[in-house]
Amino acid sequence: MRPLGRNDGMQAKAADGRSMKSVAAGIIKPNDRLTSFERLEIYNRQYWFRLKDCFYDDYTGLRAILGDRRFESLALAYLKRYPSECFTLRNLGRNLLKFLAEEPRWAAPDQRLVTDMARLEWAHIEAFDNEARPEVDLSFLAGKDPGRIRLKLQPHITLLELGYELDEFLIKIKQGERLRDEASNAMEMRRGHLRNRLRRRLKPKTIYVAVHRFKDSVFYKRLERPQFRMLSALQNKATIAEACDVLVEDGTVPQDIGGKVKMWFETWAALGWFCE
Repeated sequence: MRPLGRNDGMQAKAADGRSMKSVAAGIIKPNDRLTSFERLEIYNRQYWFRLKDCFYDDYTGLRAILGDRRFESLALAYLKRYPSECFTLRNLGRNLLKFLAEEPRWAAPDQRLVTDMARLEWAHIEAFDNEARPEVDLSFLAGKDPGRIRLKLQPHITLLELGYELDEFLIKIKQGERLRDEASNAMEMRRGHLRNRLRRRLKPKTIYVAVHRFKDSVFYKRLERPQFRMLSALQNKATIAEACDVLVEDGTVPQDIGGKVKMWFETWAALGWFCE
């Protein structure tokens, strides 16, 4: 499980300084083709190649922004600092945002862009397989005091304020990655050109996105700022009345607030966002 050494080979020294040849000899026998070291090295390589493949699949958008070589260096540095400690590889990137805060040089000079993409792709992972609890029928709200009612959002929902239109960018990158199934250099070049073209088009723009799961698929739903503020308040355990007050405090109260809030709640309920 230790990181690979030069040329993707097993390290020559163990963590305690012993020769890995002697360590390997105490674990696995040689055969007529391979030494003990070479046999153990096969498993060492398989483990690390699997981690790297999983990390690459989880962060295709980040790889498109950083480029293949820079992303490769980031992946290795991250996996050495935060190795896999869970039975499921879906948690492999759960410390990436922490790592980027500890080592800002990996995101420089586009700190906000790189960090926002890491946040969006982790939200995608959460939306894909996090828990979905029984939905709430909002008809129970009729006649109730909004100052006493708290609605809980589904665990798979992440609310994001992003500095770039990364939702559309990531969708197009994932569509381009499907060309990977076509084993040709021409397809590889097309993917590279697509990444570069999309990267150049990215301009700073504040957007609000809810990353959620609906009918077993992940979606990025754009939100207006008042919607984002209200949902964020609910997610932080505010009552419905307190969530409405946030709009007043924030100065984002839209015209016909009553009708709009009613329509928002109907849409969110239809998407199954509220749970017990």
